[in-house]
Amino acid sequence: MGKRPTIVVIDFGSQYSQLITRRLRELGAFSEMVPPKMAGEAAGREEVAGLILSGGPSSVREAEAPGLAAGLLELGKPILGICYGMQLLARELGGEISGGSGREYGDTAVEVEVDSELFRSTPARQNVWMSHGDHVTTPPEGFEAVARSEGGTLAAVADDRRRIYGLQFHPEVSHTEYGMHILENFVRNICGLEEAWDRGSFVDEQIEEIRHRVADERVLCAVSGGVDSTVMAVLIDRAIGPQLTPVFVNNGLLRQDEASRVVSRLNALLHHRLVEIDASSIFLEKLTGVTDPEEKRRIIGHTFIEVFESAAAEHGPFKFLAQGTLYPDRIESLSVRGPSHVIKTHHNVGGLPERLGFELIEPLKELFKDEVRAIGARLNIPTELLTRHPFPGPGLAVRCLGEVTEERLVLLRKADAIFIEELRRSGQYDRIWQAGAVLLPLRSVGVMGDGRSYESVVALRAVTSVDAMTADWARIPDTVLARVSNRIVREVEGINRVVYDISSKPPSTIEWE
Repeated sequence: MGKRPTIVVIDFGSQYSQLITRRLRELGAFSEMVPPKMAGEAAGREEVAGLILSGGPSSVREAEAPGLAAGLLELGKPILGICYGMQLLARELGGEISGGSGREYGDTAVEVEVDSELFRSTPARQNVWMSHGDHVTTPPEGFEAVARSEGGTLAAVADDRRRIYGLQFHPEVSHTEYGMHILENFVRNICGLEEAWDRGSFVDEQIEEIRHRVADERVLCAVSGGVDSTVMAVLIDRAIGPQLTPVFVNNGLLRQDEASRVVSRLNALLHHRLVEIDASSIFLEKLTGVTDPEEKRRIIGHTFIEVFESAAAEHGPFKFLAQGTLYPDRIESLSVRGPSHVIKTHHNVGGLPERLGFELIEPLKELFKDEVRAIGARLNIPTELLTRHPFPGPGLAVRCLGEVTEERLVLLRKADAIFIEELRRSGQYDRIWQAGAVLLPLRSVGVMGDGRSYESVVALRAVTSVDAMTADWARIPDTVLARVSNRIVREVEGINRVVYDISSKPPSTIEWE
């Protein structure tokens, strides 16, 4: 992809590290996130124009707290330390840090007391988002105290000569009034990074790179109809046309009429007609009697690999396997927190490259979800496909709590279809990140006509989010929820109660399983 000017975000374990990386991308600055163990190597690259030290759950006063890579401060590149990053800079450069009584959380007003390039064109008093226990009490030699909170805590320090800065608050969150302005000052005025990352050139670069790498060989890919796999397949199709063989596996766990829609839409976009495999009976048979969520995921993942492996043998040979891996998928396992607790192998056809000797092609591996949608628009993929809500890899199996049976899936599909239809009809769908119905493994007493009923309960789940790292429950108007509930109870025989999930992430997850 060439050596484009880059800002490296060093992740010390903060939940906000990915958000910082995304904010920089929004400013037109290409950014990437690395764990501390890779920081020295990454920071030393010629194209790196600046470094941001993100936060973390540790205290810099602990002996085992992650530190800075050797020689990082001697590179002479601009550095911005955020929260833990500011405290780490202070510790490494001889400042003083204390904890306990100075804790601040949430909205806080700060006063900018000294002119600094970091705060150029922002007001003297501004509201920021704090989240810290430790704080810097005495800045290192050469640093000025630039801003303080109402409680007197050092909110920002600066060494303009060495271009090293520290912020005790989080500029990347929306609650910080001038956060994006501060980040832009760092990117533009301090790092001197004026060149915007052109997403249009990304398409041309990837097409050229894919053509060069694939040459006359053939490429296999799995498509689901989701945004990531659709954009991936169309991009590769533009590069090599009929040398790409897309495979769609119907696992029987899709939404109502989803399989036929996916096939017709993708056949209209791609040169090579989809290889369609209806394996629904295989998946349902293997899920019989299974209620544990992780066992469901494991079975679905392994079964998908078996089915896909068979398709590869039948339609091959292939040298390459293409996957719609995104940047968050890659950096999840590189974080300071260590690898993810649950590896969802079914999502990106895990294990297949090694088992079949494939070489991997991942054209979207540097992108976030919103960037993938922007690339999709440049490829003229219909908006309806690009604005689709994310859908879990295991499908309705993790929205059908308890045992997955065809009878229960029928109930869930009908309820889910009504929910999504009403969200679209009311104009709410595009305001929501993800929505769906969840069939609960319990029954409730109800009154239907003149008789008593004892039927299933369905929960509605809808959240707003930017990248699913955090999410809030969607404030759907009461009138819409009432219409959804009335239709489900009236039209779906076997459901007599509808509830709405008002849990945020964290502490809850978006999916129930």
